[in-house]
Amino acid sequence: MMQDQHFDVAAYALGVLDERDAARFEDHLIDCPTCAVELESFLPVVDVLSEVDADALVATEQSRRDGLVLKQMIGEVRHERRRANSRRLYSLAAAVVVFAMLSIGALFAGAKWFAPQQPTTPVAQRGPSQLDPLPLTDDGPGIGGPDLTGERFGGSDPRSGVRADVALEKKDWGTQVSFAVSNIKGPRTCRLVAVRTDGGSEVLTTWTVPEKGWGTAENPKPLLLQAVTALPRDDIAHLQVQSVDDKGAAETLVRVP
Repeated sequence: MMQDQHFDVAAYALGVLDERDAARFEDHLIDCPTCAVELESFLPVVDVLSEVDADALVATEQSRRDGLVLKQMIGEVRHERRRANSRRLYSLAAAVVVFAMLSIGALFAGAKWFAPQQPTTPVAQRGPSQLDPLPLTDDGPGIGGPDLTGERFGGSDPRSGVRADVALEKKDWGTQVSFAVSNIKGPRTCRLVAVRTDGGSEVLTTWTVPEKGWGTAENPKPLLLQAVTALPRDDIAHLQVQSVDDKGAAETLVRVP
């Protein structure tokens, strides 16, 4: 950095630099906080000079020659100030923006360096003692499909047309069951049943199906739910989505796998 560039602040503020020197000083100003602050302090002085009554000031001068020079200088300052005012303000604003960005970057870096490291948990899958989050769409929970966490199965029943996508995930407390149901019409009450390898069964969860259904032409969004069971994964033979009537009679709509 050239030292004489620091002495151009007043000349630049008064607008007396030529185009080449002004451009050189503006390049210097962006990287020099000292000159940026000094330039800002000169702006009120330049404003005052632009409002000076040259004729009144010259009248107080003893020398007519000096008065003419002073009058010419003040007139030139007023003219150049108007012409260069926008350029000075843009340069000052650019310098302030650069310094602000550097300050924000330093604060961000400092916060990142000195903040205590926090343990992170993967979004797709949590620990063996926690439930995994359900996948999301723009409208909230949607069909899991390939986003379901765990051992995945899927299938449709040719008779009922109902489809189920299921994911089984081993946990310390048993098994997490995430499932999506589609192409099912209502109104009706349904339940998810886990059939054990020994032939027994267990109801995992129940829900109602509205008249428009889920995953239908009237309501294209499939239903995504989650259930848990104490059954170990190896003890689950398959799962069934069943429809239950008012008398408690159950009808299997789809079996997976």
